[in-house]
Amino acid sequence: MSYIHFDKTQLINLNYSLDREIIRTNRGGSYTSTTIIGCNTRKYHGLLVSPQPQIDSQLHVLLSTVHETVIQRGASFNLGINKYPGNYSPRGHKYLEDFDSEPIPKLTYRVGGVVLQKELILDTNRDRVMIRYTLLDAHSPTKIRISPFLAFRGYHSLSKENGDINKDFQKAPNGAIFQLYPNYSPLFLQLSKKNHFESNPNWYNNIEYILERERGYDYQEDLFVPGFFEFDIEKGESVIFSAGLTEADPSTRQRAFEKELARRIPRSNFENCLKNSAGQFIQKREGKTHVIAGYPWFGWWGRDTFIASPGLTLPNGDKDTFLEIMDTMVADLHGPLFPNVGSGVMRNMNSMDAPLWFFWSLQQYIAFTGDSKTVKKKYLEKMKGIIEGYKAGTDYNIHMLENGLMFGGEEGIALTWMDAVNSDGPVTPRIGCPVEINALWYNALSFYHELTGDKEIEDLALKVKTSFIEEFWDEKKGYLADFFNNEYKDWSIRPNMVIATSLPYSALEESQMDSVLEIVKSKLLTPRGLRSLSPDDPGYKGYYFGNQYTRDIAYHNGTVWAWLLGHFSEAYLKLHGKSGKNFIEKIIKGFDSVMTQYGVGTVAEIFDGDPPHRAKGAISQAWSIGELLRMMYLVNKV
Repeated sequence: MSYIHFDKTQLINLNYSLDREIIRTNRGGSYTSTTIIGCNTRKYHGLLVSPQPQIDSQLHVLLSTVHETVIQRGASFNLGINKYPGNYSPRGHKYLEDFDSEPIPKLTYRVGGVVLQKELILDTNRDRVMIRYTLLDAHSPTKIRISPFLAFRGYHSLSKENGDINKDFQKAPNGAIFQLYPNYSPLFLQLSKKNHFESNPNWYNNIEYILERERGYDYQEDLFVPGFFEFDIEKGESVIFSAGLTEADPSTRQRAFEKELARRIPRSNFENCLKNSAGQFIQKREGKTHVIAGYPWFGWWGRDTFIASPGLTLPNGDKDTFLEIMDTMVADLHGPLFPNVGSGVMRNMNSMDAPLWFFWSLQQYIAFTGDSKTVKKKYLEKMKGIIEGYKAGTDYNIHMLENGLMFGGEEGIALTWMDAVNSDGPVTPRIGCPVEINALWYNALSFYHELTGDKEIEDLALKVKTSFIEEFWDEKKGYLADFFNNEYKDWSIRPNMVIATSLPYSALEESQMDSVLEIVKSKLLTPRGLRSLSPDDPGYKGYYFGNQYTRDIAYHNGTVWAWLLGHFSEAYLKLHGKSGKNFIEKIIKGFDSVMTQYGVGTVAEIFDGDPPHRAKGAISQAWSIGELLRMMYLVNKV
C-alpha cells in the first residue's frame, strides 16, 4: 500500500470522498483538479484548465470531466459521476476499488469480471492531460466509451446552454478537434489507438458544484458533450486518452506517458509530498517564471511570491529557479512598489510589504547559498530604489515619519497581508504603522547597510530600531502593538508581531523576543499554524464558513495560517537552539495527517481557529508549503 491510499469503503462514502481533492499542475500554468472519485465539486475543477492569454489573463476550464462506460456482452456500466439537483448520476463511484497516488493519481474500477485502471498525468511542458486506461482483467470482449464534458469558459465563471456554441468538429489523428467559441485555442481529443467517434451533441444541464453553493456563489452549470469515443480493449492492454491545445502524435503517447511518469518524485512519504507540491507552484511560460500563490483560484501575488520562493526552491538546491523568479518580479517593479496581484498591465500595486519581503527573500538566498555577490550585482540598485522611494513617500500614503517608521494606508484600501475587504471596507483596517511592516523596514535597512556599508542608511536603521521599541513595545504587556495611528495603538494579540522576532535583523532584545513568543505560543499557536487573532478577543471567529461576507470577517480574525509557523519556528530555534528542536519537529510531523485530507498530498491555505482545525480556503497554498520546507531545513540545520 502506498503512502496515500483510499479504499473502497472510503471512496463510496460521498461524505468522505467528496471532501478530498487532488491538484496537479505543469510548468506552463495548466492544471487538473477534481475530487478523488472524479466528481467535480467546484467551478475550478477540471481535467484541463489552461491559460488563454489571447482572451484574458485568466485560466479557462476547457475539459471539465470525462465519463467512461465499460461495455461488455451488450451491457453498459457508466463509471462517471455528476451532481444534479436532488441526486448523483451516474453513480460510477460504486464501482471503485481503490485510489492510489503513487506516483500519480490512479483509480481502479471493478465491474463484474472487468478490472479497469485509470491513471492521470499532465504533460510537463505542454497544455495537455493524458489519461491511461489499462484493462487489468476481463473474461469476455470489452469496449470502452469515453464521453468528454466540455466547458470552454473562464475558471471564475460557469457555462450555460446557449446558441452561440460551435458544435462542429474537425478530424485529428485518432480523434477530433473542438473549438466551441471564437478566440479559444482548439482542443485536441485523441487516443493512442484507432477508435470510433460518434457525434451526438448534447447539453447536460444543471450540473451542481456543492462547494460553490456552500460558498454562496452560482453553483449550476450546463456542459456540452459533443459525442463519444469508443474502442476495443484487450486484457493487459493500455490505451491513452489525450486532451491538449496542440495536436499529439498517437503513436508516441505510450512513450510520452512513461517519460512523464519517470520525471515524477514519488509521493512515498510526507517530505516527498511537500517537494512535489512545491514544484506545482512554479510556472514557466513565455520566458517568465512566476509563483502561483495557491490552487485552484489564486494567480501571481507579489507578497506571496517573496515569502514562498525561498522554501519552494532553495532547500532543494534550485537557486537558478529562485533567481528566475526574482528577475521576473523585478521586471514588474514600478517605482518602489511590486504588484500585489498580477503582472504587466493586469496588476494591482496595493501592497506595502511586498517590497520589504523582497529584501528578506534575498537574505534567504544568501543564507542558503552564501552568494552575496549575485545579489549585489543583480538587485542592489533595485533595493536602493525601494528604500529611497519609501523614504520619499509613494502611493497609498506610504511614507516615512520623522522618527523613521513607515506609515501607510488610505480609507477603503488594505495594504498589508491582512487584506480582506468586504462591502463595509477593509475587515482589519490597519492604517498607520503596522508592526510587521516596520520590522521588515528595519531589516531591509540593516541588510542594505550590510551589503554596502552605507553610513546614512546605518544611522537611519538605528533610528528606526529605537523608535520601534518606543512605539510598539509595552513592558507590562510583554508584547508588541499590532499597529498605531497618531494617538491610537491597537493591542490586539495577532501574529504579525512574530515576524519582528524571526527576521535576520530584529529590533528586539532576546528577552523581548522570548516574551513575544510565549504570548504567541499560549494564545495563537495551534497544530496547523498561528491564529490571526487571540480567542480571548471579542472579535475572534473560530470557524471559517458561509458566504463571501461571512468568510471575509473570519479570514484574519481567528483563522489559522500555516505560513506563519515558519517565522515562529525560526525565532523559536534562534532562541532555544537544540532544546527547541523537538518542539518544532513535532509541529512539522503533525502535518503528516493533513496529506490525506482536503487537498490530498499538499497543505491548504488556512484552517479553522477552533479544533479540530479543519482545512479551508484554497486546497494548496504556496507559502504554506514553502515555509514547511524551510522549517524542515532550519530544524536539520540545528
